[in-house]
Amino acid sequence: MILVTGATGNVGSEVVKALAADGEPTRALVRRPEAVALPEGVEAVGGDLNKPGSLVQALTGVRAVFLLPGYEDMPGLLGEVRKAGAEKVVLLSGGSAGLGDLSNAVTRYMAASEAAVRASGLSWTFLRPSAFMSNALRWLPQLQAGDEVRVSFPTVRTASLDPFDLGAVAARALLGDEYDGEILWPTGPEAMLPAEQVAVLAGALGRDLRAVELTNEEARAEMTAAMPVEYVDAFFDFYVTGSLDESTVRPTVREVTGRDPRTFAEWANEHAGDFR
Repeated sequence: MILVTGATGNVGSEVVKALAADGEPTRALVRRPEAVALPEGVEAVGGDLNKPGSLVQALTGVRAVFLLPGYEDMPGLLGEVRKAGAEKVVLLSGGSAGLGDLSNAVTRYMAASEAAVRASGLSWTFLRPSAFMSNALRWLPQLQAGDEVRVSFPTVRTASLDPFDLGAVAARALLGDEYDGEILWPTGPEAMLPAEQVAVLAGALGRDLRAVELTNEEARAEMTAAMPVEYVDAFFDFYVTGSLDESTVRPTVREVTGRDPRTFAEWANEHAGDFR
């Protein structure tokens, strides 16, 4: 039995689908088990990752856990995982986790989560993916209002990754021991500018979309209205200062899954209905 946390999110839902497709007994940790639709055979169970003691039922009989980072008591959470008899954690982390700059809020919680897993005594695999293609869904409110898409960090290329491919990589790490003790770096197949993603999305939606490139000042103002300033500062450190380079295309998805990662065009066509 494998437990997937964040099982209804962009990544966790893909991990669940990949495991279910392999016929692996899978349990999905969700806040409201009665309110979710899951693949056939997947068991929904409730629990709160910020309250490790609430996970006894969820962890019963589990041998491996797909875990999200950044929870309040990671050592306590991992202690419950060990107490239940699980052997392995596959942790969703990020490319900045190894940078060592703990003044960056995102780096800090990623690095702390990795350190807690290393110290837990459990077998582990860390996933440090590039940015997700599904981040384009943040443009949905703008697309509902018109054909202009305001894009932050317009000169920054990212080898964005389809969460479908990340789910497949995570499943392979959970199902075997080949990647125990390794850090995997899944990316998409090409490094694109935000305006290039908008152009591809326009084709998928059959609309004449136009990317409006924001200045750093405009981007900071919009982001500050939507998230805590420490996270705004973190993203400016990554993409303006340039501490994080997500433009490198890596062969990880092919090496782990045996097939090429999906393109942004494939993601956009599959998810066109989400924008309508």
